[in-house]
Amino acid sequence: MVSKATGGVGEHGAEKSVREESSHTIGLRELLAGIAEMRHDLPSIARSLPALADHRRSRKMTIGKRFQQVAATHSERPFLRFEGESISYAEANRTVNRYAALLTARGVGAGDVVAICSQNKPGIVLAMLATVKLGATAGMLNYNQRGEVLTHSLGLLKATILLVDSDVCDAFDAVPEAALPATTLSFLDLHEESLGLSDRNPSITAKLPASTTAFYIFTSGTTGMPKASVMSHSRWLAAMSGIGGVGIRLRKDDTMYASLPFYHNNALTVSLASVLTSGACLAIGKRFSASTFWDDIALNKATAFCYIGELCRYLLAQPPSPADREHSVRLVVGNGLRPGIWDEFTQRFGISRVVEFYSASEANIGFINLFNAAKTVGFCPLPYEIVDYDPDTGEPLRGGDGRLIKLPKDAAGLLVSQISKRVPFDGYTDPEASSKKVVTNAFKDGDQWFNTGDLVRGQGFSHILFVDRLGDTFRWKGENVATTEVESVLDGSGQVAQSVVFGVEVPGTDGRAGMAAIILTGGEALDTRALADHLSRQLPAYATPLFVRVVDELAHTSTFKSVKVALRDEGYSETGDDEVYVFVGGTDGYVPFYDGYAGEVAAGTLPRK
Repeated sequence: MVSKATGGVGEHGAEKSVREESSHTIGLRELLAGIAEMRHDLPSIARSLPALADHRRSRKMTIGKRFQQVAATHSERPFLRFEGESISYAEANRTVNRYAALLTARGVGAGDVVAICSQNKPGIVLAMLATVKLGATAGMLNYNQRGEVLTHSLGLLKATILLVDSDVCDAFDAVPEAALPATTLSFLDLHEESLGLSDRNPSITAKLPASTTAFYIFTSGTTGMPKASVMSHSRWLAAMSGIGGVGIRLRKDDTMYASLPFYHNNALTVSLASVLTSGACLAIGKRFSASTFWDDIALNKATAFCYIGELCRYLLAQPPSPADREHSVRLVVGNGLRPGIWDEFTQRFGISRVVEFYSASEANIGFINLFNAAKTVGFCPLPYEIVDYDPDTGEPLRGGDGRLIKLPKDAAGLLVSQISKRVPFDGYTDPEASSKKVVTNAFKDGDQWFNTGDLVRGQGFSHILFVDRLGDTFRWKGENVATTEVESVLDGSGQVAQSVVFGVEVPGTDGRAGMAAIILTGGEALDTRALADHLSRQLPAYATPLFVRVVDELAHTSTFKSVKVALRDEGYSETGDDEVYVFVGGTDGYVPFYDGYAGEVAAGTLPRK
C-alpha cells in the first residue's frame, strides 16, 4: 500500500499534540555537557562494557549466578530494605538457597515454570531468585488480574507450582481448580518449610547458559487477552550492563527505591539490575502513595527511585511541602516523564539526573538517557528506523517499491527495530502472537524488523521522544490495556449488546483513559451500579473504563476500525445527545458526566477505591 500520510504526518492526532507539547531536539552542546558529567562514572562504565559486548547466549552466566557473585563480594552490605528494615546480601543469598532447596524437593527443575503472585515485599524478589537459580522460569503474575483474565494467564504459564502471598490469595477464588497449578505454597509456607534446608548455592546455577528463560512478564500486546513475553537471562544481563552499568550508574552506597510492582520490568529488571551492578541496596515500597512517598523515601534512606509518568504527576499534584527537598535522592529512572512537566518536576524536587528510558517487555531494543539530556527518552546505538504508518491500524505502510517508508527526522512515526543474531527477538509464549510483531522484507529482501507498536519522534544524535501507543492498545496508569479484553467483559455484563472501547486523553495525565461506547440490551436503562460491580470484579482497576457513552448503534465489523477512530476523536466532550457516565468508584460506581470530573482524575482524587 502506498502511504497516504507522507508529507502530511502532522495531521495525525498524536503528532499534532506532541508538537504542541515539545519540539525539543538534542544539540551537540547538550551532548558534550552530558559526556563531561559522566567523567566521575568512567570506572564503573568501563567495568560494564565487557559484559555488554558479550552477546554469547551460550555463556554460563545468569541472574542467579550474578547475584551469588555480588553476595560473595559484598556479603554484609544491605541488599533489600523494606519499611526501614534491611536484609544483607549474605542473608538474602542463604534464604534464596533454602527456598531453592524446597522448590527442588517439590519437583521444580530446569525448564519448569513457577508462578509467583505477590504485592511488593522482599519475598517476591527472593522467590524469583530462588526460581531462576534452578533454571526454572518465574511467571510473574499481575495481582490485579481476576476471573477469566487470571485463568487465561495461568493457562499460558503452565506452571508446576504457585507461590502466592497471603495479601493477594483472594485473586484466585474465582479461578477454576483445574486451572490452578498442582501445588500452591503461600510465602509463609515457603519460609517455614525451608527452615533447616541447605543454604548452599545450588550446583546447577553455575551450569546454566544465558539463553535460559528467566521470566514471563505479562503484556497486553496489541489485542486480546494478556500475552506472556519472554525475558531470557541474556536480555536481562544486557539490561544490567547497558541500562544499569552504563546508563544509571549507581554507586555502592546508593539505595534504589521501587514502589512500582515487581510483575513489571521497571522494578524487576531495571531497578534490581542497577542495584546488582554495583552492590547497592534495593528498597521496596509496598505500594505507591503520593501523600507518603517522600516519608518512605526518607525512612528507607533512598538516593534514587524508579518511576512512571503518572507517579511524577501525582507527586506534583501534592501540596508543596518541606519534604519536597528534605531527601537524599540524586537521580530517578523510569519512563513517561513528559516534556511538559520535566522542568517543574526536576526543579521542585531537586532532581539532578533523570535517566528516562524506553523499552517494552517483549522488545529487542531500548533507549536510555545516557547523557542526562532534557525531555528525551534517550539514546540507542542499535539499528532502528521511524517509518510511516496507518493511524487506524498502527501497521507500517509501504511505498510503491514495497518497502517501508522512512520519515524525516522531525516527524513522528512508527518505531521499528532490526532483528539479528546480535539483537534477537525473544517473543511471546504464543508463536502466532510473536510472528505478528515481525515485519519482513522491510527495507531489503529477507530482513526482519520488530514492530514496537509505538509512535516516536527523532530528536537527533540517535535520541527519540516517545509520543503514543498505536493499534488496539492504550496505556493508562503505566499499564497497557487491550481494548478487546475490556469489550469482552462489557459484552458479558448482561446489559450490553455491543461495545467499542478506546483510549481518550484527559488533560494533565499521561497515557489515555478508557472510554466505552455501548448499545444496551433490549433498550433498557443502564444499571450503573451493577455495571460498575461487574467491571470491578472482572477487570484490574486501571482497565475499568472511566467514561461510558450510551449509543443507539455501532458499525458492523467491516468498518469497525474507522468508527472506533471517530468515537475516539469525539471523546467525552463531543457526544451530542448521548448519555455519558463517568466512573467515580467507591459505592457510587458510575454517575452522569459532570464538568470538573476530568480535573479530579488528573489530580488523582478520582476514581475512589
